[in-house]
Amino acid sequence: MNSAYLTVAIVTIVVNAGIAAADFARVPFVLKNSGEVDVPPSWIPPLASLKAAGAAGLLLGLLGVPFIGTAAAAGLVLFYVGAVITHVRARVLYNIAFPGGFLALAVATFVLDLAQVR
Repeated sequence: MNSAYLTVAIVTIVVNAGIAAADFARVPFVLKNSGEVDVPPSWIPPLASLKAAGAAGLLLGLLGVPFIGTAAAAGLVLFYVGAVITHVRARVLYNIAFPGGFLALAVATFVLDLAQVR
C-alpha cells in the first residue's frame, strides 16, 4: 500500500466520520446548511448513515478488504457529486467548498485505490 493512498484514505475516513457525527448530533451548522439547500431535516440521519458507511468501508479497505474500500470510495464520490449538484441547484455557493472538498478527497481516494497493485 503506498503512502499517498494511505494518507488520503485516512484523511477521507476522518473527515467523513467527523461530518457524519456532526450530522447525527444535529449540530446547528448542519441544520442551517441543509435548510438552505432544501434538504428536509428528516433526511439528515440517513445521509449521515451513508457518510458513516463510506468511512467504515474505507477503513475496511485499509484493513484488508480491498473491494469494499473501492466500493466505499465510489459511493462517496457519487454522494458528494449529489451534494455539489444540490448546492448548485439551490444557488447556495458561498459554502460549496465544503462539499467540493469532500468530493475532491473522495475522488482522490478512489483514484489512488484503483491505482493500487493488488
